[in-house]
Amino acid sequence: MKKVITLCVFVFAMFIGNQTLTAQNTKLEDKLEINAKASEKTETLERALKFNKNQKEQVYEAFKLFLNTELSLSRNENTLPAEIEKNEKRLETTMKGILNDEQFSKYKTISEE
Repeated sequence: MKKVITLCVFVFAMFIGNQTLTAQNTKLEDKLEINAKASEKTETLERALKFNKNQKEQVYEAFKLFLNTELSLSRNENTLPAEIEKNEKRLETTMKGILNDEQFSKYKTISEE
């Protein structure tokens, strides 16, 4: 009887551990996807706007924050359109601070397409 109870406890612990691993894998996959998208957008803008290494790092971080927030908002059923617009405005404000006037006007043209 003692062995049966021990086996049941072990199986139960395995199920709990499996759920935790699945949740962690999902978070890791989301993080990898966000990093890949941010990198892709940064590379695309770098070719079009010709910015320096410091600007590239800042643009990458801005896109990571934007995409991470966008993912969080998309998973929340009660997300208001104002929150989505606020996230987009924050990205635009951040980009305006990173880029010079000429680069920012080109960025606006590219982002509207």
